[in-house]
Amino acid sequence: MAIDKLNLDKLDSGRNTFADTVRLMTQFDLQPVTAIENEVYEFPWTPGIMSDCLKCGYHCYVYEVDCEVRGYLIFSTVLDEMHLLNICIDSAYQNKGYGKQFINWLINFAHDNGTKTLYLEVRVSNHAAIHLYQNLGFNEIGIRPDYYPAKNGKEDAQLFACELAWG
Repeated sequence: MAIDKLNLDKLDSGRNTFADTVRLMTQFDLQPVTAIENEVYEFPWTPGIMSDCLKCGYHCYVYEVDCEVRGYLIFSTVLDEMHLLNICIDSAYQNKGYGKQFINWLINFAHDNGTKTLYLEVRVSNHAAIHLYQNLGFNEIGIRPDYYPAKNGKEDAQLFACELAWG
């Protein structure tokens, strides 16, 4: 399936002001990050998984508001591809544009580091996230059956990609 290219010249990122609130995650952030993860997700990553992400070289960032961690994201890179593994915004900050700004920050980060394609999975039941990703230029490229744990067994993931076009 062809992936539409995202024209970053038209991307509304808030990049100059938002970047000041994004920083690398450290071991000291694991407690607030885990608290957000446990609050938002029914099947959260464990503190051990979060710690392993820091140790194994994944790119881990936190989003701060007034010096308090209010979100985080974790991604991996291979050559010119980036894979968003986890993103979460504190429930008190959801549906207020922070997730959109964080994804826009990630897209700009990807640009600055030569990424051509950004991939992610999302639960098929997560309509708000699907809508957000589609509005930001991501296209569904497939389904991963039984990808996520769910109350009644497993839930499929929609696989999205955003091919980044510069200039």
